[in-house]
Amino acid sequence: MFQEHFGIDGNPFSSTPDPNFLFPSARHQEALAHLAYGAEGASGFVLLTGEVGTGKTTVCRALVERLPASVELALCLNPSLSATELLANICEEMRIDIAGRAASLKSLTDAIHAHLLRVHADGRRAVLIIDE
Repeated sequence: MFQEHFGIDGNPFSSTPDPNFLFPSARHQEALAHLAYGAEGASGFVLLTGEVGTGKTTVCRALVERLPASVELALCLNPSLSATELLANICEEMRIDIAGRAASLKSLTDAIHAHLLRVHADGRRAVLIIDE
């Protein structure tokens, strides 16, 4: 009913945040600019915090849609992983082959480090987004 009334094609209230329905308030624009600077600029880390329901996930998804092809992305959505599971998830997201490696913090960290060196040598950037 609301879709017809407002003339929109999708569902802005779906369970998965849709960046097409992001209202570009001044704060959302600022958050997106900071994330873009971190992803494309010289910043090493960017932290985006806010209350539940303020649009953090939607802003992150908007960033993902704007990243250039030269950026390699790992998007981790499960915060309840152990440290080893999180590193394995990062490897999976970045398509790092860890077959035959022991699933230890050191071996996974070494694999990610080697991969990041290759990405940097190729003139590309790697971005990791961990969404609560």
